[in-house]
Amino acid sequence: MKLMTNSLPSDSERSTAFDRLAEPVRRWIWDKGWNSLRDVQERAIHTLLDDDRDAIIAAPTAGGKSEAAFLPLISSILQDPQESGFDLVYVSPLRALINDQFRRLEDLCEATDLPVYPWHGDVSQTIKVKARKNPSGVLLITPESLEALFVLRGLEVPGLFAGTRAIVIDELHSFLDNERGVHLRSLLSRIELATDRRIRRVGLSATLSEMDLVKAYLRPENPESVALLESNSETSQLLVQLRGYVSGAENSESESASAKREVAEHLFSKLRGTPNLVFAGSRQNVEWYSDALRDLSENARVPLEFFPHHASLSREHRLDLEKRLRTRGTTTAVCTSTLELGIDIGDIVCVAQIGAPFSVSSLRQRLGRSGRRLGQPSVLRMYAIEAEPESSSHPLDRLHLGLIRSIAMTELLIDRWCEPPAPQALHLSTLTHQILSVIAEHGGVRAKRLYNTLCVRGPFRQVDPSLFASVLRHLGRPDVALIEQAPDGFLLLGSRGEKIVEHYSFYAVFQTPDEYRIVADGRQLGTLPVSTILAEGMSIIFSGRRWMVTKVHDRDKIIEVTADRAGRTPPFGGGGGLIHDRVVEKMRDVFSGGSIPLYLDNGASSLLKNARSEFRRLRLNQRSICRIAERSCVLATWTGSVKTATLALRLRAMGYSVAIYDGFLDVNYGGGIPPLEEALLEIASADEMSVESLLSGSANFVTEKFHPYLSSDHLLMEATSSRVDLSSLPGLARTMIGD
Repeated sequence: MKLMTNSLPSDSERSTAFDRLAEPVRRWIWDKGWNSLRDVQERAIHTLLDDDRDAIIAAPTAGGKSEAAFLPLISSILQDPQESGFDLVYVSPLRALINDQFRRLEDLCEATDLPVYPWHGDVSQTIKVKARKNPSGVLLITPESLEALFVLRGLEVPGLFAGTRAIVIDELHSFLDNERGVHLRSLLSRIELATDRRIRRVGLSATLSEMDLVKAYLRPENPESVALLESNSETSQLLVQLRGYVSGAENSESESASAKREVAEHLFSKLRGTPNLVFAGSRQNVEWYSDALRDLSENARVPLEFFPHHASLSREHRLDLEKRLRTRGTTTAVCTSTLELGIDIGDIVCVAQIGAPFSVSSLRQRLGRSGRRLGQPSVLRMYAIEAEPESSSHPLDRLHLGLIRSIAMTELLIDRWCEPPAPQALHLSTLTHQILSVIAEHGGVRAKRLYNTLCVRGPFRQVDPSLFASVLRHLGRPDVALIEQAPDGFLLLGSRGEKIVEHYSFYAVFQTPDEYRIVADGRQLGTLPVSTILAEGMSIIFSGRRWMVTKVHDRDKIIEVTADRAGRTPPFGGGGGLIHDRVVEKMRDVFSGGSIPLYLDNGASSLLKNARSEFRRLRLNQRSICRIAERSCVLATWTGSVKTATLALRLRAMGYSVAIYDGFLDVNYGGGIPPLEEALLEIASADEMSVESLLSGSANFVTEKFHPYLSSDHLLMEATSSRVDLSSLPGLARTMIGD
């Protein structure tokens, strides 16, 4: 493999950088036949050998990030050898990356007489025992396996990492805004506490537009000290197409299925014969497309290559499909988010996304499954199905918000932007997980040490002592039984906590997002992934109809609904994940623009033109309140899910019927309810109302793995920290009134 580069460093700088490497490393480079090092590799040699600063090496896929980190770090080991513990630790979110990294490092480490150990769930116990008995060289490990070390081998942790020079974190951008990222930060701080010293952190990341956020993740207490090395090489090739489809009139199920069938036929024609992932959204969609692709295969009399993958399927089925993806070059998985992270599925040619994604970071993570080999492009196929407008169609349906969001997120992906971490979030689910882990690590621990480990030194710094004590008390209740307190004051695992920690599934802090069952008059209509807060009296759009929420059974994952007879029947929308403010701002730019992105097919181009025409007709570029009937208005909030949903909850508490869209609210109200403008004036001038009154009645709060073990008060605080933004309401209302 030859690594070519832009010749930015001078000849003397290049010579100096190469000469600084240890002799065995230089010999290995010559044996590889490399003509030169990449620019980021040249600079990394100086940076990583000059001092022990943390560093971020940012470059596109196959851009030489790994070599930029390992060449100087391995040289430093050879030039100043230590006697105890793993010399380097490489943490990856994917088993596939560990396997790939092991293949790439094996001959380098052999040439330098350093052992290299892969460590994840598929690695044999023989290799792990050998690594534990003589910890040295390079350890390649996932966060989940690192967690297992703390739980199962807690007393060995100080010795295993006593001499570690650096911890290299691959795909750093994938950890920025999720439970897994907070989990990893906690594990990193616990390693430093166990060894009683700071250990250099080196992050490998895609180049993003807000690298300061990546610095803050890597070393939150001192982000200014983190060195940033960004590649000047050409970016890897990205191939994108967004295809638009129109469902028939009257929103009948057969017409909708016809459009979906067209999508399935295109997938069948383009993906057969190669390994791919198709992210279809809900489990119902996964099963529908899998069945349609099975029919197409049978009709064409060709072997079946398309298989479903979601959390409701048996573990054996999922493991068999994952193995098939790794070992056969002609398998496509149609999945929910189950294959987005953490599972080794080998090299993927194409990633398909049916329907609009909900976050750029998720889209980036999914796309990262494709184009991992040098010279192989990343391929993204996106599919948007929109309703064919009629004279009676609701204006919001004519805006084709799903298509617009897909365009906005693609543009942000190209701009290298992704959602930043939410610094105010409490992450109480992950905190609960880490409480159990630290207790298991030490066999028992005092509350003060636990708080210092996780909240003072660790990532849960938004949790004050009183809240922490409240969480501990609740986890120790007999009906919860995750922890208990011994007579000497030590916190121990409770009866239920022991069972949870002993199960292999404990090591992963993340889970596939739960789907709620939608039930009307005792009959299940289907399932829907829900991340925004829903409460009694709010509306959702499901299966081509508008439904009024009558009850939310949070822990049972059931939403009871009744037909919303006052509303219309838009065919798509509702449900899904949290959309960032920046995404909605970009959607507004897409509406206001005039050019047609080159990656749109004719169908998507036509839909975009129609959406822009309706946008101008409604004058949404000039106003925020659009009255569509005597007691029915569309509100353009132009904000993301959290602020838009918070305003919806406030209006609901004032007696309005509200349905949430991307950056819009559809508001209806009956007799006795004041005009919407009066309500906005009241919100703009009123003191901040309490969360309790805003969320009175049932609502969906359980969204993460350990939420079921927290109290309703804790879940309310968690929601307030991440999914409700009361402070934004007055300003948001004033902005809409001012328009």
